[in-house]
Amino acid sequence: MDHRFADVAEVRDKLTSVDYLADDAIAGIVHLSDRLEKPILIEGPAGTGKTQLAKSVAEMTGAKLIRLQCYEGLDEAKALYEWNYKKQLLRIQADRSGDSDWSELEDDIFSEEFLLTRPLLEAIRSEEPVVLLIDEVDRVEIETEALLLEILSEYQVSIPELGTVVAKQIPLVFLTSNNTRELSEALKRRCLYLHLDYPEMDREKQIVMTRVPDITEHLANQVARVVRSIRQLELKKHPSVSETIDWARTLVLLGIDQIDAETATETVNILLKYRTDIDKAVKDMNTNSDSYSGGA
Repeated sequence: MDHRFADVAEVRDKLTSVDYLADDAIAGIVHLSDRLEKPILIEGPAGTGKTQLAKSVAEMTGAKLIRLQCYEGLDEAKALYEWNYKKQLLRIQADRSGDSDWSELEDDIFSEEFLLTRPLLEAIRSEEPVVLLIDEVDRVEIETEALLLEILSEYQVSIPELGTVVAKQIPLVFLTSNNTRELSEALKRRCLYLHLDYPEMDREKQIVMTRVPDITEHLANQVARVVRSIRQLELKKHPSVSETIDWARTLVLLGIDQIDAETATETVNILLKYRTDIDKAVKDMNTNSDSYSGGA
């Protein structure tokens, strides 16, 4: 089988080319996923780049991104496939005066023409390269995980009326989880594991400089330092990397190149989205203003 990547360094370089700064751990797990044909389960706090990793891998490989957004109540009809019942009913009604017996009619209405594919089946049936993103898998009930097991083990789907549909190509599969509940051992066994936490300050600075080209290194350094200080507080929700980037873009648009406690206080709503978190951060800014002045 032809592999997508020659080595870990190629994965890292290609991710960098699409503005995703990956370390060797991230690049290595993507490389292994390709070689071992195993999904990657990515866990970690919200906003640490889990979903973006899958998107960036799709972009760098030129693959089609197919996304299954998980939620409570997700079932087989929305994740895998369902039959077009309205179209089947019309077909049955149209044949009322016909000569077809029921077995012929049944074969007809349970054919490809009446099948509605959903993300999981679409990924399996695709003839072009695919990156399958199963996003926030921890949001579904544990029973729904069973839908994934056959796909993640054998890359195939069983449809009683049509038989087994085997993958025409092995997709790169990413499952993300925010740890809202413990996933089943059966699901974890089928996956490689990657934990993504908030980046270290220097790496976050590099991410900001990559994603906000107009920013100065001095301001990017300040942004990363302030965000690190805020994440050390006990908050309901810590700033995500995407919110760090939004804040940096805001400061550039406002023409700010030096962050002080006043600037941080006036724009902290870009980073934090809960009133209690904002109040706590503002209090800390006013108490420890030196931490927000851009000093070392």
